[in-house]
Amino acid sequence: MESSGRVTVHDLARAAGVSLATVDRVLNGRPGVRKGTIEKVEAAIAEIGFRRDLTASMLARARDIVLKIIVPEGTNQFFGKLADAVEGVGAQMRAERLRLDLLRIKAMDTRALVAALDAIGADEADCAVIVAIDKPEIHAAVARAVGRGIKVITLVSDLPGSARHGFVGIDNRAAGRIAGSLMGRFVPQGGTVGLVAGSLELIDHAERIRGFSEIIASEFPTVALVGPIEGQDEFTATYEKSLALFEAHPGLTGMYNAGAGNAGLLMALNECGLAAKVRVIGHELTGPTRAGLETGAIDVILDQSPEDEIRAVCATARRLVVGADAAPPQTQLEIRVLVRDHLS
Repeated sequence: MESSGRVTVHDLARAAGVSLATVDRVLNGRPGVRKGTIEKVEAAIAEIGFRRDLTASMLARARDIVLKIIVPEGTNQFFGKLADAVEGVGAQMRAERLRLDLLRIKAMDTRALVAALDAIGADEADCAVIVAIDKPEIHAAVARAVGRGIKVITLVSDLPGSARHGFVGIDNRAAGRIAGSLMGRFVPQGGTVGLVAGSLELIDHAERIRGFSEIIASEFPTVALVGPIEGQDEFTATYEKSLALFEAHPGLTGMYNAGAGNAGLLMALNECGLAAKVRVIGHELTGPTRAGLETGAIDVILDQSPEDEIRAVCATARRLVVGADAAPPQTQLEIRVLVRDHLS
């Protein structure tokens, strides 16, 4: 394992005042190295301009980089697309010595996520990728995984304040602000907008609601907000809670769904005769949301690309496992704003 110039790992070990074995553990992110020693090696890397030969580093590994990607399953069609992206992108990544193993668990199930994360051993995987739920049990499970030497990446929904190594997803607060800016222009002054989330324990949903509410409060102060109701990203729960919301607030002029469960929301709108009368903004282009755009029941969908996210996960994993130069720096993922005219 050498640098791409004249500076070698031997030079790095001398500069840091540690052994070659310690340098190897630090460069490959292996456990058993004190924080102070890691900082000494990182400082020496910056001081002497060490750069790794990434091809040699990959060839020196006994196995491919292995990612265990845990994706919720249920009626949320976006996660179905995300699982398909893991399979599709994973097939392409095998040639680059990355292996993506897909695990499906029940959506919104804290115990299932903890059990799945706890079951991953450092001898079978380099990285664990999770759609996080912001609960103490998940924070603790992430810390345990990191303690076993596993790199943890959060996907779609982050877990700030945890021991996770990286996050891949859109800027959800910005997505909420975009939705709020559009909704404020769609509804009349003095209108009322209902809010829907899957769960506020999902940081992506909470951040979207936060961004939406900020824009409405600052730029459209005459628009009132009610909710959010939490439909657990499930059809039936979202449908029933939407019906109750419409009954409690018969004058609604807009609906913003920060989560999934769009099929349930659309059925409730249709049942109450509100489809195409109430302005609706939602997330993710799926079968139900595409149909809603086509009929006019949905005005705008904010979409993210599961394929781009899984490719970004692979790049993040490569940087974490092999080194900072192993992939281009992470860039912000695109938030696509779709209306009916975008559909082909």
